[in-house]
Amino acid sequence: MTKKISLITCGLLLSTNMAFAADSIDEAFKTGTVSGDITGYSLKQDNKGGTKDGKLTALTGGLSYETASFMNLSAKASFRAGHVFDGTKFNNDSLMTEAYVKYAQDAFSISVGRQAIDLEWLGDYNESVVAAITPTADTSIVLGYVNQQAAADEDEIGKFDEITEDGAYVLDIKYSGIKNVELNPYFYSAVDVAEFYGLKASYSSDMFGAVAQYAASSEDVSTKKDGSIAHIELSTSIAGLSLATGYIKTDKDAGTASISAYGDNISPFDNGANTYSADAKTVYGSVGYTIAAVELGALYGETDFGVNSEEKELNLTASYSISDNLGLGLLYVDYDLEGSSSSDYKALSATASYTF
Repeated sequence: MTKKISLITCGLLLSTNMAFAADSIDEAFKTGTVSGDITGYSLKQDNKGGTKDGKLTALTGGLSYETASFMNLSAKASFRAGHVFDGTKFNNDSLMTEAYVKYAQDAFSISVGRQAIDLEWLGDYNESVVAAITPTADTSIVLGYVNQQAAADEDEIGKFDEITEDGAYVLDIKYSGIKNVELNPYFYSAVDVAEFYGLKASYSSDMFGAVAQYAASSEDVSTKKDGSIAHIELSTSIAGLSLATGYIKTDKDAGTASISAYGDNISPFDNGANTYSADAKTVYGSVGYTIAAVELGALYGETDFGVNSEEKELNLTASYSISDNLGLGLLYVDYDLEGSSSSDYKALSATASYTF
């Protein structure tokens, strides 16, 4: 299926070039935009219980080119490449992360090919067909079909793999017609794997925010039980200080089952290994502070799961914007799994990124 979608993309690009006058196509390419980044990343991980310590030092770069729109058509291509100087090699040295053609009007667009997607339970880069419809000013609808998925960022470059044998479909609706409120119902169907659905409700004002969400799955595989997850978070911010606290609960027998298989946005942790496990109950709190170009953050949470099992995690973050294009970031993680010292670790990672 990779070749099929890639060939569709190439075919559309070719037909576009043949369908319109050369001068018009030339102008669309000449006025296109180039963007990218060069990112350095280093990780040192102190593992407990005799487990070998982890480390990774890598340099990655991304490059994107997007044409201007002509006759409502545009195209984009993006690549990411990297080299590991110390640590486990990436699965790939380079990856074409995006390659799509898009047709867009005021209230409708459709894109075909490799593209980045960020929905509640679908993320990373996907070989897909995505249609976005805006029937009213306060309603947006996304319809999509996804066949393959890959991840690529500062600490990994993967490859596109099938998410299921026959792909997955998604319907995502957002309604913001109520003041300060957004309602987000959604439905996913992974063919012969599972169907899952949910509703996310968000409230946001100048000083206060709240999120409540529930999702449940109907598993198609007879040996798998249906899963579910509920989440609530309260937050506030004033004078550069932000505070948040939340609670996450999963199904007693199956956890989230297939719901979190293709991406997620609920778990706030860097690790959160058991946030989506069976009978998991997670309580967390965070604090953030911004002063000038410096952002500081702290997150702590505990997850009770299974039979008398517990994990604790602390995340500390710091970022500094040297300029509009150059930024530095630090992340410290302290992870503790009760009764399994070999899983415990402390890690410190640093990121430097220049974007253009």
